[in-house]
Amino acid sequence: MDVVEYRGWKNNLRLSNNDVELIVTLDVGPRVIAYRLPGGFNVMKNYEAQMGGTGETEWQIRGGHRFWLAPEDLSRTYYPDNRPVAYESIGPETARIVAPPEDEYGVQKTMELRLASTGTRVDVKLTVTNTGREPTELAPWGPTVMAPGGVEVIPLPPKAPHPGNPKNAQSAADFGPNQELILWPYFDFADTRWTFGSRYLFLRQDVNKGPTKIGLAHRMGWVAYLNSGVLFVKRFDYREGALYPDRGTRYQTFTYQEMLEMETVGELVTLSPGGSAELSESWELYGHVPPIRSEEDVDRIILPLINNSLKFKV
Repeated sequence: MDVVEYRGWKNNLRLSNNDVELIVTLDVGPRVIAYRLPGGFNVMKNYEAQMGGTGETEWQIRGGHRFWLAPEDLSRTYYPDNRPVAYESIGPETARIVAPPEDEYGVQKTMELRLASTGTRVDVKLTVTNTGREPTELAPWGPTVMAPGGVEVIPLPPKAPHPGNPKNAQSAADFGPNQELILWPYFDFADTRWTFGSRYLFLRQDVNKGPTKIGLAHRMGWVAYLNSGVLFVKRFDYREGALYPDRGTRYQTFTYQEMLEMETVGELVTLSPGGSAELSESWELYGHVPPIRSEEDVDRIILPLINNSLKFKV
């Protein structure tokens, strides 16, 4: 763990082992701006014109993994996280990055990153605290902006047959829905970037096409993005009965010409003054992964990687 220069910023925290490197901005943020294998490319998008900037009066996307608050609005969500942040080491491979309080909205954000001593796994915890005097409703939100040119893989729940005669059903739930798919106004079923398969949903990033977005409750525990032979895996849980923003979306994905975004969303809660809410997920990287063109490819290539790695724990 050391402080390094990165793309115009003088102060950036680097967490690294022999298998992976993570870079976190300290002149702005909190934001993870790079995640890469040794000698490999950064799987996260960096917006060239915004690298090295600080103190801007308006919010900057910049790229990487950021800390937002849901539901999305025109003010608090787009708070300009353009000020220096503090950090502390809370273990050999763990850092806590603390942003200044957002006095206008009475909240403060903390990002905790734990890098495994070996391997590529990173555990990410986002915590927002109500520093104001009144209760506030919110959900922590963790968008990860991925570099263009890849394909996203989202596993779908197992299929089940229609019970037919009610005598064949275990309960009335056998006749009910078991999946949630939320569509944004600019989503189009005719968009060729999407493939809705039997076991997986695919979204291809296309540098020539504009915005599209969906949301899911997503109980399957993982999503992945394959780009230039490097597979990024994001893991997270789902709590039945929890209230999630945007009509129940635990996971959202968005893409346009510049990038593809993989977004986890925490539970929607009302925080009393001094109260906090958390969002946890984990990341992994795998190199030398061949192209994925079918569901069979996912079963053959990606599933063994997913199943052999450590299970996600909150």
